[in-house]
Amino acid sequence: MDINSFVNMTTRAWSLPILAKLHDGVAGRQAPLLAATGAGRTSFGQSLEHLMDLNLLERNPGHGHPLRPEFRLTDPGKAAAELAYRVYSRTEAADQDLLRKSWTLPVLTALHSTGQFSVIRRGLPRITDRALSQSLKLLEDRSWVQRAVDEKSRPLRPVYRAVNTGGLVSDIAGASVRFQMP
Repeated sequence: MDINSFVNMTTRAWSLPILAKLHDGVAGRQAPLLAATGAGRTSFGQSLEHLMDLNLLERNPGHGHPLRPEFRLTDPGKAAAELAYRVYSRTEAADQDLLRKSWTLPVLTALHSTGQFSVIRRGLPRITDRALSQSLKLLEDRSWVQRAVDEKSRPLRPVYRAVNTGGLVSDIAGASVRFQMP
């Protein structure tokens, strides 16, 4: 999966939890998925539509009542669901709210190797400076990212690296997502 597809997939808060639960064997109907994810109906519905727009999820044409459809993973959706499951299975339930933030996973993916702000920014072309700064600060506050100062550079520059749970997530996502060379 390329970084742009990954960013698109993570823009809705409940997209990855839905994919992870489907991969884990939760039935593809709305009620079991809602119960398993803990999402609100409106944001859950928007995430389902988003996943269908990205061709990661589809309605099962041979099942059920039109008002109570069943959803199934497409072929690209199966790979995305496997990635989502690996990420979610490595995090504590208390930390999973952080994974639902728009830029958390793309930033951690970009931190597959240690990097300066500008290097991370180049790897994520659609992110704004403000969004990157806020994401790094939030991840640093939760001890998922460590900030250090590069003493060899002039002027001094902060360098970021994923640590603890952030390091695990970064390793999982970084191995599966391809970055485009600038």
